[in-house]
Amino acid sequence: MNTRFEQSPARTRRGRGRPASEDASGLREDILDEAEARFARKGYAATSVREIADAVDVNPAMVHYYFGSKHDLLRQVMERVLEPLGEALAGMRARGETAPEDIVRLLSGVGRRHPNLPLLMMREVMLPGGIMQVQFLETLAPRLGGALPGIFREAQAAGHLPRDLDPGALALHLMALSLFPFIVRGVAEPALGIDYSEQGLDELQSNALRILQRGLSP
Repeated sequence: MNTRFEQSPARTRRGRGRPASEDASGLREDILDEAEARFARKGYAATSVREIADAVDVNPAMVHYYFGSKHDLLRQVMERVLEPLGEALAGMRARGETAPEDIVRLLSGVGRRHPNLPLLMMREVMLPGGIMQVQFLETLAPRLGGALPGIFREAQAAGHLPRDLDPGALALHLMALSLFPFIVRGVAEPALGIDYSEQGLDELQSNALRILQRGLSP
């Protein structure tokens, strides 16, 4: 799969022993960032803990110290983003912010902050045999995509959405509209001329919102 990815930011070279306590939080984030990018680029099975550790300039034992097994590292890569997303959806539901446009802005923002995560999710959750599929369905899906149909049913009951829309299908379409561009960047950028700069992503989101609000009418 020939897909381009965001490069990890330049890092200050570290010693390979245990860092001072004030550096621990930054080191954990660096490891998670690197793991997110490499698991997305190569897949979980083809990425070693040593490869991630070398990229962050620490000993592999340090990765195990902070995250446990390689599988635990993958789980925490996903939970770092998906747990706050679930909380954001719950907050929107509690406040009655159920417009599809709000969902698109939220999901697009996740893709912009973590552009590798949608492809990682595709590899390790969505495709058959994904190593995180069962765990995702059991623990995270009910709070994420599984929560969206409930949000849309409430909007339908309040008269904010057409009653003939299927809530599950609407959730699927909004997730695709918001996150699919980050999965296909390697093709969309050269073949379709999609601009993935900050300005380009602003315009991409604006196009998605226009489609939601006005359809394809001129």
